Amino acid sequence: MEFRFTLPRDIYVGHGAIKNLAHFKGCKRAFVTTGGHSMRRGGFLQKVEQVLKDNGMEVKILEGIQPDPSVESVYEGAAMMREFNPDLIVSIGGGSPVDATKAMWIFYEHPELKFEDVLEPFSIPALRTKARFVAISSTSGTATEVTSFSVITDYSKGIKYPLADFNITPDMAILDLDIPQTMPPKLVAHTGMDALTHATEAYVSKFHNGFTDPLAKQAVSDIFDSLVTSFEGDSAARDQMHISQCLAGMAFSNALLGITHSLAHKIGAIFHIPHGCANAILMPYVIQFNKKAALSRYADLARVAGLPGRTDAQLVISYEKAIGELNEAMNIPHSIKDYGVTEELYKEHRDSIAHNAVLDACTPENPREVDDELMGRILDCAYYGKPVTF
Repeated sequence: MEFRFTLPRDIYVGHGAIKNLAHFKGCKRAFVTTGGHSMRRGGFLQKVEQVLKDNGMEVKILEGIQPDPSVESVYEGAAMMREFNPDLIVSIGGGSPVDATKAMWIFYEHPELKFEDVLEPFSIPALRTKARFVAISSTSGTATEVTSFSVITDYSKGIKYPLADFNITPDMAILDLDIPQTMPPKLVAHTGMDALTHATEAYVSKFHNGFTDPLAKQAVSDIFDSLVTSFEGDSAARDQMHISQCLAGMAFSNALLGITHSLAHKIGAIFHIPHGCANAILMPYVIQFNKKAALSRYADLARVAGLPGRTDAQLVISYEKAIGELNEAMNIPHSIKDYGVTEELYKEHRDSIAHNAVLDACTPENPREVDDELMGRILDCAYYGKPVTF
C-alpha cells in the first residue's frame, strides 16, 4: 500500500508560543486574519501584530470572519490579499477563520480559479509562489492548523463543502497554550467532541495507516482523560486538550474521515447546529452503523480509552455509551430533535441532506459503503434518537 503523510514543517507548542512567528525571516508584508473579537479582547491579536512588526514586516489585519464562512467572504478576502500583496499569511482563531483564510490563499495565488474548480479532493494547484501560511489555533478541536482541509459554505445551495488538498496544509502551526484557557465551556465541549470524532473516524477510515493509527489512539486516550475536566475549567486539562486535538488533526488530515462528518457538514448548513455539536450527536449512530465493517477497530479505541468489555462487540457498545456519557456531562443533546430542530423542518430537508452527505468528500473513506437510502435511515435514527440496527 502506498500513502502520503503530510504535516506543517514546524509546530510550536507552549505558553506564549506566538513569539515563534519571529522565525519567519525575510518576509516584508504579513496579512493577518481572525474571527470575532475574542483574539483582540484576549490580547493575542496584538501579540501577533507586534511580533511581525518587530520582525520588520508591514501588517494588514482582516477581522470579523464569520462562523461557517461563505464562498463570497473567501473571494472578498482573496481580493484584499491581492491588493496588499503579502508574502506571509497568518490566521489566528478557530476553525472558521483559519479555514476561510486557507481558501483565500488559494484564490490569492490563483485568481483565475473559481470555487467549483477546487471542490474535487486534491485538485488545488501548487501554492507558495506568493506567500507562506501560518495557522494559530484558538480552539481545541478543528486542528485546522495542521490539516489539509478547509470547510466553506455555499449558502446559495445550503451546502458545506470540505476542500481537501495537501497544498493547503499550513507551513507552520502554533499552539499557544495561553489561548484555549480563555474558551467558554460550551466551546470546549463542542470542539472537544469534534476532536474525538476526528480521531475516531481517522482510526476506522479506509485510508488509515501505520503513521495515523498511533496518533488517533493517543488522541482518543487523552481526550477521554481530559475533556470533561477541561470543560469544568481545569488549566492542565485545557493544555492537554489543545495538544490532543492536534494529534487527532494529524491523524485525520492524512487518513481522512467518514460519514459522521459527511452528515455534520450537511445538517450544520441547514439546521445551524455547530459543527462539533453535530458530530457529537451523530457519532454514536454512525458507530452503530459502521461496526458491521469495523468492529475490531472501534474495539481498539475502547481499549485505549480504558472502557469495559470482554469481547469486541461489548467494547464497541461501551464506546458508544461512553460518547453518550461525555455528551450528557457537557449538556450536548442526544438527538437532532432534542437539539430543537422541528419535525417539519427535518422532513423538508431530510432527503436532500442524505443525498448531499453521500456526495460529501468524507464519504468514500467511510469503512462501510452507504447510499442515499441508508444515509437517510441513519439520519432518521439520529433525528429521533433511535438505535441503528441495520
